[in-house]
Amino acid sequence: MRLNELSDNDGATHRKKRIGRGIGSGKGKTGGRGVKGQKSRSGVTVGGFEGGQMPIYMRLPKRGFNAPNSKTYQELSIANINRAIESGKIDGKTDLDAAALVEAGVIRRAKDGVRLIGTGKVSKAVKLHVSGATKGAIAAVEAAKGSVTVLDEDTVYRKKGEKQDRSGKVSKADKKAAKADAAPAEKAPKAEKPKAVKKAPAKKAAAKKDDGVSAYLEPTQQFDADADNAVVTKIEKYLGASLKNKDAKYVSCSDETELDTIVKGFMKKKMGIDDKDTAMEKVKAVCAEMKPMRMKNRVTFYYLLAKNEGKLGEF
Repeated sequence: MRLNELSDNDGATHRKKRIGRGIGSGKGKTGGRGVKGQKSRSGVTVGGFEGGQMPIYMRLPKRGFNAPNSKTYQELSIANINRAIESGKIDGKTDLDAAALVEAGVIRRAKDGVRLIGTGKVSKAVKLHVSGATKGAIAAVEAAKGSVTVLDEDTVYRKKGEKQDRSGKVSKADKKAAKADAAPAEKAPKAEKPKAVKKAPAKKAAAKKDDGVSAYLEPTQQFDADADNAVVTKIEKYLGASLKNKDAKYVSCSDETELDTIVKGFMKKKMGIDDKDTAMEKVKAVCAEMKPMRMKNRVTFYYLLAKNEGKLGEF
């Protein structure tokens, strides 16, 4: 017997049936769907099956209520308490809360609190401080002369003198009686509100910042120290609302289309240069001059174009 002579038993494997491959394939024409009926039509999902893709009821998000303040409690059975007592992990000399139970190795983690459950017998008396406990568990601990203290205020187990309905909730009458018996807390005197201090009126000088100095004067003076504020302001008014557009506020020297627009517009109409090549050379010269400035604002750019042509007086 050799490896190449090994084979499966007859009938253990079979070729997969390929449907819709012609009449002679055995599953041709209708592909095994049959001739009539709902499942022979397209667009039908019986039982939510969509041909193996993720069905719509799994694709869509689920809607419902998940309590945001829900708590998860660690359950502790009477059997585990008794097992821990017999193994010497805990004794009745100390009060056992969630942290002590974790430290003793009785539970792995406290979560949102410990709930004592189950019934049975406890070999020694223990003092437990837990978030909740069943009646059977409390009876088992108290039978061994131990005690169970429930820490949570929302526990359903009644205190002495309170009555409960079948759901374990304290009746409304008992709640009202408890409030009536409680001594009313003395109301603290209301603190006097501080008198409102009138704010000084804001200076109107903020509206007229720097006495009408253009915001583009300072960047323009980086290239021309003698730049006149009046000329810069006129160029700013000439550009008008285009300066409010972030894209139109700056000149991109790497964009040939934009440079061509400056040549056809400002250089031809305002500067009077009809030769396209000459105007383009002058525009690129200003681009080289403003190269240290990463963001080339249009006001300074047009100022330098007009200055190089000696036509600042037209503004």
